[in-house]
This record gives sequence, C-alpha cells and structure tokens, in this order.
Amino acid sequence: MNKRNILIVAIILILIIIACIVFFRGNTNEPQRKVLRVGMECAYAPYNWSQTDDSNGAVAIKDSNSYAYGYDVMMAKIIAERLNCDLEIYQIDWDSLPLALQSNRIDCVIAGQSITSERLQTVDFSTPYYYASIVTLTNNSGQYANATGVSDLRGATCTSQINTCWYDTCLPQIQNANILPAMDTAPNMLVALNANTVNLVVTDMPTAMAALQVYPNMKLLDFTNTSDNFNVSEEEINIGISVRKGNTELLDKINSVLRDYNEEDFKNMMNDAIRVQPLAE
Repeated sequence: MNKRNILIVAIILILIIIACIVFFRGNTNEPQRKVLRVGMECAYAPYNWSQTDDSNGAVAIKDSNSYAYGYDVMMAKIIAERLNCDLEIYQIDWDSLPLALQSNRIDCVIAGQSITSERLQTVDFSTPYYYASIVTLTNNSGQYANATGVSDLRGATCTSQINTCWYDTCLPQIQNANILPAMDTAPNMLVALNANTVNLVVTDMPTAMAALQVYPNMKLLDFTNTSDNFNVSEEEINIGISVRKGNTELLDKINSVLRDYNEEDFKNMMNDAIRVQPLAE
C-alpha cells in the first residue's frame, strides 16, 4: 500500500509540473511581431510587378501563388525590417488602392503614387521616396520621333494610365490632341503604343526606361530641361507612401526610415529594379 501511495503522489506531482509549464508558457509577455500590410498594383514595372518565384528577393503576394518585386517591394522590405515587422504584400488594382487603405485592408500603399493635393484630401503621404520626371514615349519610326518639345506633339493620338497626372494633367497640354480613354495599367498603355494604336504615351522616367528594355522600337522624349516642357507641379513628380488619414504613428515611423536615404540612394535602387525587371511576353 505504501508503494502504491508513493506512485500516486508521484503521478500527481508530475501532472502539477506539466500543468504549471503549460500555464506559464501560455502567459508569457513576449510581444508578438507585428505585420506591415502593403498594397501595390504588382503590374507597374519597374516600381512593382508580379513573378512566378522569389528570385532577387521577391516577396510572396498574399493569397496568391505569385511573388512581387520591384522598387516598391525593395522599399517595403527596408521599412518592414527597420520597423521590426513581417511584410505582407497585397496585389490591388491601381484604382482601388485608396479604398483598400481607407477600409483598413492594408496599412500603407507603396505603388509609385504622386503626392497630389487631390490625394492628400483622403490620405496622408510620407516624404518622397522617389522623384520622377515626366517624359514621353513614342515609336522610333513615328511622326513624333524628332519632337523637341510639347508643342511638337500637336495633334497626336495619345493615352496614359488612369488616375495619373500623366493622363489628367499632361495630355490636355498637347494642342489638338486626340486623347483616347485611359488605360487600367501602365503595361496596357505600352502595348497600345507598340501596336501603333496611339502615337505616344506620357509617363515617368523609370517607367519609360524600363519600357525601352522591353520595346527597343520605342524612343524616349525628355523635355525636362527645355522651356517647352509639360507644366507640372513639384507635387506631381514627388512619389510618396500613403497611409490612412490621421495615422501619424505609422507615418512618422516611415518618415524616420526615409530620412536615412537621399535622392542618389533612390536612383541607385531604381536602377537595380530596372535591371532585373521581367521581360514582357
């Protein structure tokens, strides 16, 4: 009987010890690692694009079998690492990005957005993480290939991407322009130009430089240092990261990261993105 009692007591002690271990493990005060949810189009090379693997450091797209990479992903990875967060990339149509932000589906948008006064009415922006000059793309053999200013584009059939200053602000400055409906994505406007559906498209320098690697028949027209350039404000060429209106905590953290980088750093990163962009089919 004594041996039996000793066995019972031993079993009870073991069960008590196990219960204590489970209890204390379940009540640790270790902080959980936060997640930074970033929205982007994943179809706007060299800022962002989708690919089939994680080459070059691409990040898996949430709820998808694809991966995202590009300048915006490179920047998102830097910010997430500095903020000690896990990174989640959400692929969202360009026109729906502000809505996804306002509905709290994502924490911020890193998608090559210009910091315009119109957008500032509904979201808050970081300091610029890139400065993108406005340029024109046309075909090498087209009638506008030798244009030296905006006035030389008179009468052109043209288009650009929806909800951008390229379409809303720049194209109307071309005299007698035949402006076709805006394209949903930057690749679509490039396809239209390549197919000679339009004479030219207006875009920013990184998009144009990336396009030249894919479409050698295209020519870049840069009127930046001329008196016959597109009339755009600084806000339309400064590219920022948007957060929900009033989310000063996240905005301050993002700005603290961006302060450690200068314009030359941004250019070097963009050049790296352009070099590894996927070729169009």
